[in-house]
Amino acid sequence: MLTVLKKLGWFFKREWKRYTLAIGLLFFAGLVDLLPPWLIGVVIDGIQQGQFSSKQFQWMIIGWIAVTLVAYVINYVWHYLLFGGAFVLERILRTNLMAHFMRMKPSFYERNRTGDLMARATNDLGAVSNTAGFGILTLFDSTIFMICIIAVMSTMISWKLTLAALLPLPFIALLLSIFGKQIHKRFMAAQDAFGELNDDVLESISGVRVIRAFVQEKASEKKFRAKTEEVLAKNLAVVRIDALFEPGIKVIVGISYLIGIGYGAYLVFHSELTLGQLITFNMFLGMLIWPMIAMGELINIMQRGNASLDRVNETLSSEADVQNKADTAKQHQPSQIAFESYSFQYPSSPNPNLSKLKFAIRQGQTLGIVGKTGSGKTTILKQLLREYPLGEGMLRLGEHRIDELKLEDALGYVGYVPQQPFLFSRSIRDNILFGKSEATEEQLQQALERASFAKDIQFLPDGLETMVGERGVALSGGQKQRVSIARALIADPEILLLDDALSAVDAKTEMEIISGIKNERQNKTTIITTHRLSAVQHADWIVVLEDGVIIEEGTHEQLLQQNGWYKEQYDRQQIEMELSS
Repeated sequence: MLTVLKKLGWFFKREWKRYTLAIGLLFFAGLVDLLPPWLIGVVIDGIQQGQFSSKQFQWMIIGWIAVTLVAYVINYVWHYLLFGGAFVLERILRTNLMAHFMRMKPSFYERNRTGDLMARATNDLGAVSNTAGFGILTLFDSTIFMICIIAVMSTMISWKLTLAALLPLPFIALLLSIFGKQIHKRFMAAQDAFGELNDDVLESISGVRVIRAFVQEKASEKKFRAKTEEVLAKNLAVVRIDALFEPGIKVIVGISYLIGIGYGAYLVFHSELTLGQLITFNMFLGMLIWPMIAMGELINIMQRGNASLDRVNETLSSEADVQNKADTAKQHQPSQIAFESYSFQYPSSPNPNLSKLKFAIRQGQTLGIVGKTGSGKTTILKQLLREYPLGEGMLRLGEHRIDELKLEDALGYVGYVPQQPFLFSRSIRDNILFGKSEATEEQLQQALERASFAKDIQFLPDGLETMVGERGVALSGGQKQRVSIARALIADPEILLLDDALSAVDAKTEMEIISGIKNERQNKTTIITTHRLSAVQHADWIVVLEDGVIIEEGTHEQLLQQNGWYKEQYDRQQIEMELSS
């Protein structure tokens, strides 16, 4: 049951001062809480026996008020320390999770659903945080505080009455043993189902326009309803176990009360106990109700926290597929990019995706990569982005193998514009400055000009401050691509990767962008993958891929003379341009 506390031992060691003080004050507050019942017994016996003067009674009331004020202050401090620590733990774990997500490569996100990862970063962290706060409270109240109450009852009132009233307590331990494992198992299943629900909601909201276009609203609602029913059923399975705890414990507490009152009255009748002592005993017995219930809450909280922490640790224990080597090159320059008999295969692919690639470009040159859909164009860029472990053969960046460089260094040379541009839900200015936050207004305008987006600004409602909406929903496909290009250009990278980044712009705009890139990047490397050959005519070297193999390569003029796939595609696209014009 307390396994989760062992797993969180690193945190309690780190915050030992906070928790030591909190538990110390909690213990002291428990002792202070024992005073009022004792004072009531003393007052009742004093009044009954006529031993109390009015002045003594007044001092007793003053003492009672003082005890109440002291208890208030102490309870405030331990509550702040204990539950504040729970929020500190949640912040640490959430920060670690976010940093972990940033380190993970695409293969990690292929194995894990986004909705489930969100559930682990929210619901599961909340359950773990609850363990470090309310869980510690219930642990203290169900053990130390209960022991203190029982000790006072047995020593100050009657050990015989205390022993008789506590005879039903072993049945609580039996309840904990029976239901503990069931809660852990069912809560794990409920959290997994919630992660799946998160994923379905995220997918439906992201694809709402497609759902509407295919008139699938009803089907989507039906699917969502079925998933919510599943989540409800699994949470109700947890609740069914939870619901057995408190009533069971209340029955046991009720039996203790009956024994306490019945046997206590017998002892009073035989003058072994005063009336004040019996009332004090029953007040103490009433104070035992919460510690007994806390035992049930403890098993519930600890098992939920343990299940959630296991899910969080499972995510944090995932190793990135691509990591820095122990020894990395200190001095390096991106003087060239060279593939030497390089082959690569995705982990989930049955066949090689790149085979025996051999080409090189020097710093300042432009490389064009063309070919059919699925020929491996984007896969080449992913090797430079270090998204997967390297394949066979050699991939050099400068004079070193790319894996001999630190990941941060290798990626620090690269600016990337993906096929599907991603924009943050902020303003156009913020999205472009994401590439270089310290850029001047002049550099920002220059990037807009190079990306052929400056002319669009005047037509936007708030200019550069226009909010693009989630993932750029307020912009057209061409505008999103050009904002992404501006973001890459403002960073002024040594290596610019354009992954079919001009597919949504017209031919005239494409020419403007290509011209801007040529002028801007005369001494820097550019790699362009595209289906439109007009985007790579100016390139220093062009390779044609088919099924991951280079079938043609050369300059634009050389490829036209080869009368192969490139010449065929070029002629077809020229005809299409003439027909469209």
